Amino acid sequence: MKVTAVFDIGRTNKKYVLFDEKYQIIEEVAESLPETTDEDGFPTENIELLTKWVQERWNDLKNNPKYQIQAVNAAAYGASLVHLDASNKPVTPLYSYLKPLPESLLNQFYSKHGDPTRISLQTGSPPMGMLNSGMQLYWLKHTKPEVYAKIVSSLHLPQYILFLLTGRKASDYTSIGCHTALWSFEMWDYHEWVKDEAIQKKLPPVLASSSFIYRDGEKAIQSGFGLHDSSSALVPYRMAVKKPFVLLSTGTWCINFNPFYSKPLTSQQLDRDCMNYLTPEGSGVTTSRLFMGREHDFQVKRIAEYFHVDGDFYKKVAFNEEILKADTPKFYAACMTGNGPFPEANTKEWQVSAFATPEAAYHHLLKGLTDMLTVSLNLIGINEVQAIYIDGGFSKNEIFTRLVARNFPEHKVYATDLPYATSLGAALHVTRPQSFEFINEIREVVA
Repeated sequence: MKVTAVFDIGRTNKKYVLFDEKYQIIEEVAESLPETTDEDGFPTENIELLTKWVQERWNDLKNNPKYQIQAVNAAAYGASLVHLDASNKPVTPLYSYLKPLPESLLNQFYSKHGDPTRISLQTGSPPMGMLNSGMQLYWLKHTKPEVYAKIVSSLHLPQYILFLLTGRKASDYTSIGCHTALWSFEMWDYHEWVKDEAIQKKLPPVLASSSFIYRDGEKAIQSGFGLHDSSSALVPYRMAVKKPFVLLSTGTWCINFNPFYSKPLTSQQLDRDCMNYLTPEGSGVTTSRLFMGREHDFQVKRIAEYFHVDGDFYKKVAFNEEILKADTPKFYAACMTGNGPFPEANTKEWQVSAFATPEAAYHHLLKGLTDMLTVSLNLIGINEVQAIYIDGGFSKNEIFTRLVARNFPEHKVYATDLPYATSLGAALHVTRPQSFEFINEIREVVA
């Protein structure tokens, strides 16, 4: 059977997915690998274990007589770099993007390279410490110069996985443009601070094509260059949807992608948790974020405890128009200080006790969240597109999807069922079919 293989590396699960020629999944293998710690004791991905896992699974696949591998690609989480020496061995741990940077180093950086707001606007990257992966290289250069000197090439994690599969080193736009502080959206090139520090010399060249031919003995396999996972999940929609749209990728974070609005960020957008991404082809995508899943889970727990119901009670709550008509206390978020469209510190608590039933509280929790989401979407030009696609966990929540449709009566709103969107995007990007549809996986939402 002819297949396309995708290695999809998440923080929790590492998996490979095999697609047939109609992009149906025929095999999926997922494993969870134990973490390790870096030299400071900070938890992080075990790069040695991950390397071994990818290489062993890839060898198993290539030698499996059931499959003829036509193409391969990788997708992985962003803001993570693997630094290789002259022997192509990692010279550092895979530092976690949650690891804090020393305040003194940040002060040194901005005193040398300029105003934080200016750099953030130019790079489309709010200051986020190690989540700005360019700062990881700056940190190594100035705090571990002997280690930095050994680095021959630094690969973002998707490209490191691709290197393990094919031996090819490359950089790609989706990883470079993912809140790294590396890329200038004004100059469409590495930012001046990157060049001043000569950091771009550690990064392999960005290749314009979407694939190359990797040869494994007698076999010729079409290979991609690896994709940042969030950007990979956008690929199926960009291929299948012909009219301008916004994608809501929902989960712990709700990340809103507008690939049809690539204007430079304003200070207001930057302050309200907006940022820029790049598509695999290098065009701009404007995004906004809302810590919606985290807030949802926090408040659901409060509701369940107050009303003495099971923690998953909300899964059985049906949409009720009458509940939404009731006059209720204002919603106050508990988990959004410093992020989202209302980052200001909040000292008030949402009054769960004001509701008579857990069903009523849950409806108004989702109303509060979708009202915040509406502000977040208005920040990224929602009125310049015609449709909204809701992907991820909240796409199955009827109350949420209907409230989104109610807040945007001039838009078509669709709930989608693409649980494998990241893997599918990586497969589609390397094989580049002339057409692609996912009609069976979408439904239009009626307010």
